[in-house]
Amino acid sequence: MNIEIGTGIYLFQGSSLVVTDETPDTAIADGTPPEIIHQTFKDIGIFEMPAVDAPGTIRGASLGKDAPVPVGWRAVPVRQGLSLLTAGTTVDGTGPIGRMLRAYHIAQWRQDSLFCGSCGTKNTDAPDELARLCPACGRREYPRISPAVITIIINDDDGSALLAHNKKFADGVYSLIAGFNEAGESLEATVAREIREEVGLEVRDIKYIASQPWPFPNSLMLGFTARYASGEIHPDGIEIEDARWFTRDTLPKLPGNGSVSRYLINGWLEGSL
Repeated sequence: MNIEIGTGIYLFQGSSLVVTDETPDTAIADGTPPEIIHQTFKDIGIFEMPAVDAPGTIRGASLGKDAPVPVGWRAVPVRQGLSLLTAGTTVDGTGPIGRMLRAYHIAQWRQDSLFCGSCGTKNTDAPDELARLCPACGRREYPRISPAVITIIINDDDGSALLAHNKKFADGVYSLIAGFNEAGESLEATVAREIREEVGLEVRDIKYIASQPWPFPNSLMLGFTARYASGEIHPDGIEIEDARWFTRDTLPKLPGNGSVSRYLINGWLEGSL
């Protein structure tokens, strides 16, 4: 299946992408042909948004979170789908994967912005831009984007990198230190603060590497490197259960392909960071 931009429809149920049983894993980022969507879901509402990397539009639709998935269809968690699709791809939000994640972000936002935050009236879609419009007070609401940093900390003494196990991770998976930017804070200050708070280390030479749209739930992940400066590892016990220095020969289970965390880890493994 290879659907041109603007023709396939991304159908979501909560945090999952709903596709037909016949859709191969390698094609779920293409969307589903509209005739198949309309044949099964006759009254479903389709929303549109401009594509950010090519001319055309992206179309999506949402089922209720508890709506049953019809026979002949399957629900693929978006995170799982991402790991199936992205070996060897970039994290810059372009291509079919970027369009799928954009559709997912907008689908979530539309569900979260059903009512005006000022007067409580039910919102409509603005006719002239990607926004929700209150027909009573005229308030416009735009997709929420929350900047967050994620950092690979490298120890120049032996070339090792600090990887941490977050309580939310699957058993045995280690990744990077991450956290949301706070009001009035530079991104570099966020990097240093999050590392200090979560593992008790001080870092230097903080450098931006790459960013990734990451709609879990509404983030823009900004990837950095930092060099270890001082301190002993002390996991905070709130988010981080364990953190250690790992060499390239002693790696734990890593996050799947498709995330900027894995992109940064791969860069370290390849010696480019």
